[in-house]
Amino acid sequence: LVTGYYLGQILPTASKSGHVKEILRQLKQNAQLENTSDSQSESSDYETEDEYEIESISLNDVPGEVRMALVIRQDLGMQKGKVAAQCAHAALSCFRMIATDEARKSFNPVMVERWLRSGQAKITLKCHGEEDMDELYAKAISLGVNACVIHDAGRTQIAAGSATVLGLGPAPKAVLDQITGGLKLY
Repeated sequence: LVTGYYLGQILPTASKSGHVKEILRQLKQNAQLENTSDSQSESSDYETEDEYEIESISLNDVPGEVRMALVIRQDLGMQKGKVAAQCAHAALSCFRMIATDEARKSFNPVMVERWLRSGQAKITLKCHGEEDMDELYAKAISLGVNACVIHDAGRTQIAAGSATVLGLGPAPKAVLDQITGGLKLY
């Protein structure tokens, strides 16, 4: 009950959709600016990810199991091997954001240690399309959960730049359920 109350205070019900849409608009605007400035220096031979660094330190006080969620788009029709590779990209990207660089805003060694001690749990879920994925991404950012969207390089099954997998966490299960509670297992 305390956790639910705490999370309810972070994101009031009346302003949830407006708040989520505003975060999503800001993230897309930032991504467009970064893509414009980085287009000369990046090669299209690599998969890319959208990262918006947030500080997840406040989630350290939320009790319970810590896990990572990988949300896979179903409308792309990716084969199993492609999905596995995209999920691996998302998991590594999330881990890099939260565990590898003390200078990053998203660095949270306490959350990483909780996740490592509990067996590095990862759950795969499915969403219908890019719009659903964008909403989940914005919800995660608004709740203080590290998130990244993996975009395919376009060398095999799908078009270059397609958003394939959303990586979330590591974060407490109770918080992830606020974001992904309505999704089905992959």
